[in-house]
Amino acid sequence: MDVIASVLVVLVAALHAWFLVLEMFLWTKPAGLKTFRNTPEKAETTRVLAANQGLYNGFLAAGLLWGLLTSQWNVVVFFLLCVVVAALYGAWSVSRRIFYVQGLPAIAALAAIWLL
Repeated sequence: MDVIASVLVVLVAALHAWFLVLEMFLWTKPAGLKTFRNTPEKAETTRVLAANQGLYNGFLAAGLLWGLLTSQWNVVVFFLLCVVVAALYGAWSVSRRIFYVQGLPAIAALAAIWLL
């Protein structure tokens, strides 16, 4: 895989690993409250849902790294497309900011892969 594509895939995986940490472990802490613009009360009532969401972000990161480490382009492309779909849904249902943070890096990685 091209170096630029590999770096972009690692970046997307790192972002999703960070989302796992934020959603599973920092959701009710100051970093999580600030990142997601939550009140402590709202964060506490949504804590379990956020942890579940964080787990799925971890699966995305793991799938991207698995595909990259085994040089399986089809796996990497599948997980990048999953990220793009999740970003589009998040942009539609929550905030457009989600598309910029999650979707654009994944689209950049896809473009780098397809331009090889």
